[in-house]
Amino acid sequence: MNASANGGAVLEVSALCSHYGRIQALHGVSVKVAKGALVALVGANGAGKTTLLRTISGVQPASEGKILFCGEDITRLRSDKRVRLGIAQVPEGRQVFGPMPVEDNLMLGAYTRDWGAARGTLARIYDMFPVLKERRRQAAGTLSGGEQQMLAIGRALMGEPKLLLLDEPSMGLAPQLVADIFRAVVALAREGMTMLLVEQNAQAALSIADVGYVLETGQTVMSGPGKALLQDERIRQAYLGM
Repeated sequence: MNASANGGAVLEVSALCSHYGRIQALHGVSVKVAKGALVALVGANGAGKTTLLRTISGVQPASEGKILFCGEDITRLRSDKRVRLGIAQVPEGRQVFGPMPVEDNLMLGAYTRDWGAARGTLARIYDMFPVLKERRRQAAGTLSGGEQQMLAIGRALMGEPKLLLLDEPSMGLAPQLVADIFRAVVALAREGMTMLLVEQNAQAALSIADVGYVLETGQTVMSGPGKALLQDERIRQAYLGM
């Protein structure tokens, strides 16, 4: 992992606000993700973590503030154009296409790319998640929860993203599968993948993060190196039950 992360910021979110109708979900959130860094967002349910990811990927509109991606203002850009620029999201709840085979799900992640180049990426995904290769002809809906999470991560990686947004990858998984998913995230970080990780399991997320941000009621209330936040008494009491 690359704590100092050379090459400047891939993502800069400044004073971002977003509404669901009259309800304001984000109240001026600011987050920075350096190239090659693994940044974790932690906070209670309803803190605005998923809304922030959805606003970065363009699924949820911003009402105020700015999103810069590799120096370009993408605040008002359509979500499909953000994908083409290099933003990929692994959505909460995995959202695989159940009736379709595993391999077809993966290839959907590469719809913006040349078919030949995508086949090379597919081989790398199968190296990372051998179980997906074993089950490549199987309907995605028949996979276990952990396998579906691997598929969702693999599908996002098929687009060769510059920024990977991970929304609650450990949700609903057994402890052993959570460990497998986090091992995969750490391996990606070591390869230099830039990631923004939203995770209910604050201890697991902060222990592997270069930088952590704490969200409360749609605002960033604390930030710092992941391991430093783990030692912070307020974090330990509020999120780690210590």
